[in-house]
Amino acid sequence: MTDPLPQELLALAQEAAHKAGALLRDGRPADLAVAATKSSPIDVVTEMDIAAEKLITDLISEQRPDDGFLGEEGASVEGTSGVRWVIDPLDGTVNYLYGLPTWSVSIAAELHGETVVGVVAVPMRGETFHAVLGGGAWATGAWEGERRLACRPAAPLEQALVSTGFNYVTEVRAHQADVAQKLIPLLRDIRRGGSAAVDLCDVAAGRLDGYYERGLNPWDLAAGDLIAREAGALTGGRPGERPARDLAVAGTPGVFEPLQRLLEDFGAWHD
Repeated sequence: MTDPLPQELLALAQEAAHKAGALLRDGRPADLAVAATKSSPIDVVTEMDIAAEKLITDLISEQRPDDGFLGEEGASVEGTSGVRWVIDPLDGTVNYLYGLPTWSVSIAAELHGETVVGVVAVPMRGETFHAVLGGGAWATGAWEGERRLACRPAAPLEQALVSTGFNYVTEVRAHQADVAQKLIPLLRDIRRGGSAAVDLCDVAAGRLDGYYERGLNPWDLAAGDLIAREAGALTGGRPGERPARDLAVAGTPGVFEPLQRLLEDFGAWHD
């Protein structure tokens, strides 16, 4: 018999993501201001990040009180059930602060340390992406019903559209700019969306050939990485490693390895 737990976790993640997304979309105050900063004065938290994380953790805790949490805005609970929720209540906070549409709610569920469910809601697009380990990646949006996702057919690297992100620590950003400058002549082009979770889902949906970034945390990656992999993309960090804070890379099978190799050669992971 198929284990019903992943589907139960998926339904709960979808409910929490949709409710948090609606809160963020409909409850954004006209005078939204920075509530705190994180790694630097330009790495911001708003009151809405905090409210969205509380909504998500409260909703999940009511139904599954023994689960653990790891959240960007401070949720940290060990739990006793073997399930841990990895939450980014607002991925793309600077976009949200400025009124740009590329932000998301990212919720993943781990079972005994393995990510088994991922949900990324992108309210301003009207899209939600989801995956269960081994069950493919899916999305709902302006089209009718659920659409199964598949990454783009393999393309040579010089024809690849690749997205990245930049850290909010000045020295790191300067190094990332150097890496991007070296990459641009070797690719079709580079994009900078502002939400790691959305970029990973766009790889899954065939809207990007690849994505890379340095400095990501588990909550930035967990849901989107599963969705990308379930859509047929390859993901990793430095060669032979899993995606990590040093480096996260995702791409179509034809783009992933040459992109990862170039990033290693260019020292994309260096401090």
